[in-house]
Parts: sequence; C-alpha cells; structure tokens
Amino acid sequence: MIDSLLAGNAKFRHDEYAPNQDYYHTIAAQQKPKVLWIGCSDSRVSEDIVTGSRPGTLFVHRNIANIVAFNDVNIAAILDYALLHLKVKDIVVCGHTRCGGIAALEAGYIEDSYIADWLCVASEALERTEKACRRRSMTHEQKMELLARENVKLQIRHLEHIAIVKRMRKRKTWPRLHGWLYRVETGGIDIVVDGNAAPQA
Repeated sequence: MIDSLLAGNAKFRHDEYAPNQDYYHTIAAQQKPKVLWIGCSDSRVSEDIVTGSRPGTLFVHRNIANIVAFNDVNIAAILDYALLHLKVKDIVVCGHTRCGGIAALEAGYIEDSYIADWLCVASEALERTEKACRRRSMTHEQKMELLARENVKLQIRHLEHIAIVKRMRKRKTWPRLHGWLYRVETGGIDIVVDGNAAPQA
C-alpha cells in the first residue's frame, strides 16, 4: 500500500501539479482557505474529494465522530488559528452515515477507555435520539441516521458556546456555522444546519 501511495503522488505531480504550477506556487507561498472543515476521521469521507475542492480551499480538523469538545486543546488551537489568523468566515461540521463512532455511541459498550471517554461528548445526541425513538417507531438504520444528524446539531451548539466563536459572532456576522451529513451510500450531502439562514448572534 505504501508503494501505491508514492506512485499516486508521482501521478499527481505529473497530471495535476505540473500543468497547474502557478496555482500551486501561489498556495505554497501563503494559504488562504475559505472554510474550516470539522469532520470525521473515517477513511471513506475525504472532504476535498466529496466537495470537489482544490488544495488550499479547506482548513481541516478530523476526529472520531466529528466532535467539538470544550476541553480539547487541539480544536481550540485550530479555531484560534482559523478565525484569528486565516480569517475563515465559514465553519462546516460534517458527519456521515454509517459512522463507526456513532455506532459505538449507540451500542453503549466500549472497552477502549479513550474512545468511550471521547464519545461521552456526544451523549446528549444519543439522549435526544432515544427520546425520538420512544415517540415513533424507527428501523435501526433510521435511528443511526437520526443519531448522526443529532450529533452534528450538538457539535454546532458546542461551537456556538466556545468563547472565541461566541465573542466573534457578537461583533460580526461570522463565523457562519454549517452542519452537514455526508451519505456514504450515495455520495450526497444533506444540510442539517443552514449556516446562511441561521440568525447571527
């Protein structure tokens, strides 16, 4: 597999980089991404491919189940850099269907302590989903999709309460917060939270 990756890089340099050297030299000098993408680490969800984005367009943070944790120094540093230095005006939290982290959250029994602790941050989404399941009948697949959606909504709410985001949204009309759900079975993206339509704080 490693040899395949290196061969892929050679193909990229020949087919993409060489014909577009001016563009790549421009972004080599300075990055000016337009969007901060907070997504899942799942290997099936490659943000540049599923959105048709070129290098230099997205500033990216990925973790298990696309979680925004209040005590995560990593996400805090990324938000600081994206908002204060890169002047990014849009943040996308993108979950996806058939997510292993979401499945583990729903199953409830996880032996790996770090994963279990991490998924606790999404527990409110599970509570909301369980309440919805008690109100109406759902298949397991429907429940899992709803849980993925509720998790995206929850992480948007977490973002809204992080100090730097809250402070900036009081003074400006950005960052705009968008919640999306990528469907691994179709390749489509559903809008869960419309950041363009949401009232600004």
